[in-house]
Amino acid sequence: MAIPHAQPAQAIDVRPLGPRLVNEKTVALFKSDDLEVIRMVLPAGKAMQAYKVPGAVMLQCVEGQLEISVGSEQHALHAGQMLHLPGNVPHAVLAVEDSSALLTIVVRK
Repeated sequence: MAIPHAQPAQAIDVRPLGPRLVNEKTVALFKSDDLEVIRMVLPAGKAMQAYKVPGAVMLQCVEGQLEISVGSEQHALHAGQMLHLPGNVPHAVLAVEDSSALLTIVVRK
């Protein structure tokens, strides 16, 4: 069964999950012809192996702390911070603390 995505003009709650964080899962919030937005939920110590997508990406840390690896460089991302990368740049994500983040992907046809 497909997870329902938000419809155009539908408000989406992206506030910090707080104590609910430990029980939540990563979920796609919406996907359009141009963008996909995902709420990532990562417990401390969980890593996403290096990946790349054709379009640009923006990662906004909502709560917790993430470490983003781009090549040999490490970038700390704290709650309230964001970073962006151009398309086709391999990057990995490690949760330093229990964390949630918004991942926006520009969809390339």
